[in-house]
Order: sequence, then C-alpha cells, then structure tokens
Amino acid sequence: MPHGRITGWAAHLPERVLTNAELTTMVDTSDEWITARSGIRSRHVDGRVTEMSTVAGREAMAMAGVTPDRVDLLLLATTTPDQQFPASASVVQHNLGLTCGAVDMNAVCSGFVYGLVTAMQFINGGVERILLIGSDALSSIIDWEDRNTCVLFGDGAGAVVIERTGDQPSLLGWDLMSDGSAAGILYCDQGGKIVMHGREVFRQAVLAMASAAENAMTRAGITADDLALVVPHQANIRIIEASLKRLGIPMERASLVLAHTGNTSAASIPLALVDAIEAGRVAQGDLILMVGFGAGMSSAAAVLRWDPPTG
Repeated sequence: MPHGRITGWAAHLPERVLTNAELTTMVDTSDEWITARSGIRSRHVDGRVTEMSTVAGREAMAMAGVTPDRVDLLLLATTTPDQQFPASASVVQHNLGLTCGAVDMNAVCSGFVYGLVTAMQFINGGVERILLIGSDALSSIIDWEDRNTCVLFGDGAGAVVIERTGDQPSLLGWDLMSDGSAAGILYCDQGGKIVMHGREVFRQAVLAMASAAENAMTRAGITADDLALVVPHQANIRIIEASLKRLGIPMERASLVLAHTGNTSAASIPLALVDAIEAGRVAQGDLILMVGFGAGMSSAAAVLRWDPPTG
C-alpha cells in the first residue's frame, strides 16, 4: 500500500516587520529585555490568515507539481480565522481554485502537528493528496499595551503537500494530548485579546513538550540519538532550551526561526521546517521530530522520516 509523504512545502511572512526597537516606543520594555527572555528580535505583523495561507499553499503546490484539480482535501490549522464563519479554509480553497473538502482545525500552537497526523490518517484511508497549512495572524488579537504578551507574537503561514506516493511509512510515531484543566493559563475570549500567565505556561509547556516527544519516539521505536533534526514550536527560547535539555537533545539539532518570527502559533513549526530544508539541514531518510504545545493545554509530537521525491 502506498504511504503518505511530504512532496512540496512553502512558507510566507507578511511584509510588515515590527522590531523590538519599535516596541520600545509602544510599551515600557527594551530590546535587551525581550531578547533575553524570549530570544525574539523582530516579528511580522498585519497579516491575514486567508491571504498568507493562499500564498503559502500556492507555492507548496507549485513545488510538488500538483494542480488544483488534484488536491483532495485542504486542512487549515489556525486559531485566528478571518471571520467567525465561514471557515477560512473555504476562502483559501476558492482562492487556490480547489474543488475539494476544506476545514479549519484549531489546536492553537499544536495545530500543524495535529493536522499532519490527521492528514496521514486520511492518506491511510485512501485519500491521494492533501494540502496542509498552518497559519495564524496573532497580531490581530494582541493587547498592544501588555508588554508581557505583545513582544512575543507574530504572523505567518507554512504549507505542505502530502501525497500517497511513498513506498514506506514516513510518519513513524506520534502523540496528541490535551489537558483542559490548564485552559485558564493562556486564552483569548471571543472578541478579546490574548491573556497569559507566563510562569505557569512555561512550567506546563516544558512538561507537555517533553512528554509528547517521549511518547512519539517510543511509538516510533527510536531514541533521541536517532534524530537528525528537531523542529520545536517557536514560542520562547527558554522553553525550547528547557524542553530539549529534558529530552537530552543538544540545541544544535533544533531548527530555530523565532528570532525573526516570534511565536506564530500554528505557523510556527512549518516555518521552522521549511527554513531547515532550505538551509540544507535535512537529508533523505533523516528522522525529524516535530513537537509543540499550545493553549488548552494542547500538545503534539510527530516523528517523521524525511522522504521527498527524488530526481
């Protein structure tokens, strides 16, 4: 039976860049304070999910050589849709000229990995091609007077095409989890702004990421030493460092883009994945761990064997 594998990928960031220096004119903060606590120096803002998703989706399809009529399903991981309804996925579907099912998925910052695992299940069920996009415009729900949150978030989109053409499984192990008891430490009410209790988020995020990663690796039958690359959710450099230390994985094996993107929620992992691919850090057959956490508290991890088409 053919297996699912990633055959095309792309990333997109909105044009407007907001630097730490600019933020110092908006709230009581400094570049040194932001960088030391988060690892973030700038972020892209003023994006719209449907527009960013359309650009990333179109470029991923072009790379894979897939025309709109051959896409069987569109999955859009986002927590900041342009409208309450219809689903932003439906607008992106129309923009791209697709004639298939389309749905939004909201697992916040864990959304892309949730979408990847979901897509692979559809592939195993016989679906031939899926366009998976992680896209968020968090600048639209930021309280720009709250220095503890406005410095952290940004906008962006990343997309992959998944096709049922592999001769071996590429998704080797995964773990999806949610702990609703922690819903109150990071949230955004309807029509409201992001509220975050930072210290508790940090504590629970490190535990959630480590647990998800360990479970996914166990199910894949591998250890941390087998990994060529880790693609963590780009939330905060301290969370990434603490999580990887807990897993015994050196930071040198992590793909990091948060210095110029900030936390882009569901776009975070695909942005870092595409960056690593374009930098030549991934080779055929390499094992990649994608792992993240989000509000909820959601968490997700997947071990992927890198198996794009060759030639």
